[in-house]
Amino acid sequence: MSKSPPEGKPVYRLLTGKDDDAFCKRVSQALADGYQLYGSPAATFNGEHVVVAQAVLWPHR
Repeated sequence: MSKSPPEGKPVYRLLTGKDDDAFCKRVSQALADGYQLYGSPAATFNGEHVVVAQAVLWPHR
């Protein structure tokens, strides 16, 4: 595994979005790229739909 994230992405990322299949795929892709989950997910309701957030962290090796 590379010592730095792919494509110049930051070491820490907060993925946010509507709670749907596209968001789950973004988190899954980050995990496949080598990121690790960081902390618990968060969810809120904006009056229209559920918005979720998940932090991911590039492992320091």
